[in-house]
Amino acid sequence: MALRESFAIGNVRVRAGSTKEVELPITRLVTGGDVSLPVRVVHGREPGPTVWVNAAIHGDEVMGVEVIREALATLSARTFRGTLVAVPVVNVLGFMTGDRYLPDRRDLNRSFPGSARGSLASRIAHLLMTEVVAKCDVGIDLHTAADRRTNLPQIRADLDDPTTRKLAEAFGAPVMLHARLRDGSLRQAARDRGATVLLYEAGEALRFEEEPIAVGVEGVRRVLASLGMIAPLSEDDDDRIAPVECRTSAWVRARGTGILHLEVKLGEHVEEGRRLGGLSDTFGRRVRLVHADRSGIVIGLTRAPIVNAGDALVHIASPVTS
Repeated sequence: MALRESFAIGNVRVRAGSTKEVELPITRLVTGGDVSLPVRVVHGREPGPTVWVNAAIHGDEVMGVEVIREALATLSARTFRGTLVAVPVVNVLGFMTGDRYLPDRRDLNRSFPGSARGSLASRIAHLLMTEVVAKCDVGIDLHTAADRRTNLPQIRADLDDPTTRKLAEAFGAPVMLHARLRDGSLRQAARDRGATVLLYEAGEALRFEEEPIAVGVEGVRRVLASLGMIAPLSEDDDDRIAPVECRTSAWVRARGTGILHLEVKLGEHVEEGRRLGGLSDTFGRRVRLVHADRSGIVIGLTRAPIVNAGDALVHIASPVTS
């Protein structure tokens, strides 16, 4: 059987049945050092879909980097079908300093599809779109919560699209949330190019957490298996709990200022009106209670002990009822 054609990326070609690391030039530092986008390509012997997985579009979202590392360690190009393009760190400059944004304070995930002659954020977005996304059928975008927040492992995607929904179910996160597209996001730009995209949210910024990483690794592998790129996983799917579908979500916000003490955990089901915690002054006197304004699953929490009126405290998603 003749081998597949090699996979072109940057100025190199990756032979079928091999894995290759590629550096895509981004910019040069003032010190003279070059900054590149790190990419690993797993180009299987047999034909199949082309999928990308990326992490650290925000430089403080390190969890996805470990998800990609562990997922790649399980793959062999000799038995792989199709092609996987892995980009563990998209925001390289922010990642090096532990900063969510780029040096000019732009949010990379509001800069897509980008431009070859735009800002630094726009150029990185354009590079990812032209060298990676444009060559792929499916993408998995790995994220964590914003600074001083944490998220329950969840997939955010267009659940009204049958193909996307099937892959979201295959990923197997505890919750899959129907989420609108955000202007300038990678998910929106990739969808405009015709790709199917899942966005995985889990854990906290600047932290490795065992459960979000494990859910992410297994989710990536389940998606690859559902696409026929690797063998089905050995686990018994009959014993696996199906993701809870949610169509809407909202944050319960502080109605005053104080020191926050929460009484709920990620993944808990809460009823409307339930006490979620309270705000105290610096001497411990309770100044206000926090109650759920809807029933649902807790999919996000603040980790900030000191809050001001209007701050987001508890993110509740409403499950679809049959």
